Amino acid sequence: MSSCINNETYLVIFCGLIVNPHSFFGRLVTGCSALNLLLPVKALEIFCYMTYQQTLDFLFTRLPMYSRIGLAAYKEDLNNTIHLCKSLGNPQQKIKTIHIAGTNGKGSVSHMLAAIFQTSGYKTGLYTSPHLQDFRERIKINGEMISEDFVIDFTGRIHPLIDEIEPSFFEITVAMAFDYFEKQKVDIAIIETGLGGRLDSTNIIIPELCVITNIGWDHTNLLGDSLEKIAREKAGIIKEGIPVIIGEVVEETQPVFEKTAKEKKAPIHFAFKTRQAMEWKWDKHDLVVEVAEVNKTDHKVYRLDMGGLYQIKNLLTVLEACSQLKPGWLIDENFIQRGLSQVKKLTGLNGRWEIIEEHPPVILDVGHNEDGIQQIIRQIELTDHHQLHIIFGTVNDKPIDNIISLLPNTATYYFTQAPIPRALNAEILLEKAQAIGLSGKTFPDVNSALKEAKEKATKNDLVIVCGSIFLVADVKR
Repeated sequence: MSSCINNETYLVIFCGLIVNPHSFFGRLVTGCSALNLLLPVKALEIFCYMTYQQTLDFLFTRLPMYSRIGLAAYKEDLNNTIHLCKSLGNPQQKIKTIHIAGTNGKGSVSHMLAAIFQTSGYKTGLYTSPHLQDFRERIKINGEMISEDFVIDFTGRIHPLIDEIEPSFFEITVAMAFDYFEKQKVDIAIIETGLGGRLDSTNIIIPELCVITNIGWDHTNLLGDSLEKIAREKAGIIKEGIPVIIGEVVEETQPVFEKTAKEKKAPIHFAFKTRQAMEWKWDKHDLVVEVAEVNKTDHKVYRLDMGGLYQIKNLLTVLEACSQLKPGWLIDENFIQRGLSQVKKLTGLNGRWEIIEEHPPVILDVGHNEDGIQQIIRQIELTDHHQLHIIFGTVNDKPIDNIISLLPNTATYYFTQAPIPRALNAEILLEKAQAIGLSGKTFPDVNSALKEAKEKATKNDLVIVCGSIFLVADVKR
């Protein structure tokens, strides 16, 4: 049955339509039917027929997405996120959170803290970005991804606002995470910033603790052309009276953090001042680290199921965070030890010096900026191998000349690109690489590059895929 009202077509109910009575549309139909209300056709088009995949297609194509198109998707204020969350009843105000920013390491620190809270018995939300394989990796509770039904339901509920305020993909996913965590009644949610801090969509929370891992050269077109400016943007997550942990500093960034913390009356703690890694070793791909704490004679040993040496700095940051969270949270040393030993298992962390094959080892690492590539190179230098094969691709808004200048000229290169508009063309990448003495050839995609690298490599060689998160995400497992 239909009628015309104000030039819009409305339907009451589709006869014979089977809907989940607990879904948003099911509740909507039931409520409208009981009240004899009419539903707009546009709403029915969205809510009735969308599968999970159709919902994702809608989100990916309808909303501007920074990871795909870059600067055009960036929103320079928090208005949309505030508006979205207000329409949802401000769920972010009803949950306890920890907020984490930084150029590198913020994802690893987020996953480590989530694993520790999970092991300690807390219902733990985890919001990170971007995802590698599945959109739902961004939003997890105790390691379990958000349900497909919730993604569909949420998209239906906020669809009218999408037309009204034109939010970005990231703004929508942040609001979705807050709504999901609140509805699922998490005890704590670990929230990783997407880009920067001050204007990041996640920066509408009042957390229990703020963490800034480090500052490096990345997204300079948005965050600033100096380390001080970048640090100022990251320091934007520091809140009035809320403790903040700083993982690493350089001469230019420490005064920025100290000044901001003083202005906000926020207690500031530098992780590197309270603990030091004395020794480390690899044991069956795990990283085993001996840590000494200031003014304590006994050393503690931590086993991490993440083999990257750069995790040592992240470990010290996490340990200081745990120290500051006590006694409000029941996180004892046993839970910390157990959580850190199974981060990948508990939270699904991937792409950090991740070994996906042996003989030869094939390793995936999402390092993509100058600091990240430097860490990968240091790790390669300490890893036994005969010949080095590097599959490399990047995006077009990075300082590519600076990045490729860090790459070893002894490696064989397989230049390629991720299937996103923002990817740098592999032929351009090859030209730049050849100009500084790197040798290799181009491939249309990462998997064809990886196939040839494995065919050429012997069992004692080393194969690395790096340079872009989106390149690593496209590797077939």
